[in-house]
Amino acid sequence: MKVSLDIDSDYEETKVTIHCCEMDDSIKEILDFLKGKKIEFLVGKNGEMQHILKPDGIHYFHTENEGVVAVTAEGSFMLKEKLYELEKMLPSTKFIRLSKSVIANLHELSRFEASFNGTLCVHFKSGAKEYVSRTYVSGIKEVLKMNRRKNG
Repeated sequence: MKVSLDIDSDYEETKVTIHCCEMDDSIKEILDFLKGKKIEFLVGKNGEMQHILKPDGIHYFHTENEGVVAVTAEGSFMLKEKLYELEKMLPSTKFIRLSKSVIANLHELSRFEASFNGTLCVHFKSGAKEYVSRTYVSGIKEVLKMNRRKNG
């Protein structure tokens, strides 16, 4: 990979351009790194109080009553963002979609259980649990490298 840097005080803003023949893991990592720099905090509401939430401290996001809730160790907070907006903003190396209504922080997961209907039950370090719908099971297994075959 060739990297060039052009520093000039005439530039009004920073612009990043990537030229590549195909999207691979290294390009995804670069994009996720850049996306991760974009979102330093979210504002969540609990009652009448506004709270500043750091993405790393959020266990998962889920939809509830036409809104999106961020669940942390300190409680649940209503966000103004939609789930699809969060999915675009958050780095895919840290956050993954579990279902149409849940995005999880990979660093807050503790274990998985297979369900009888082909879904997975995800257990968080906090004790909470959510279900991965069949549509997203292969994506989770890929990210966590659960598809590897054992030598034998």
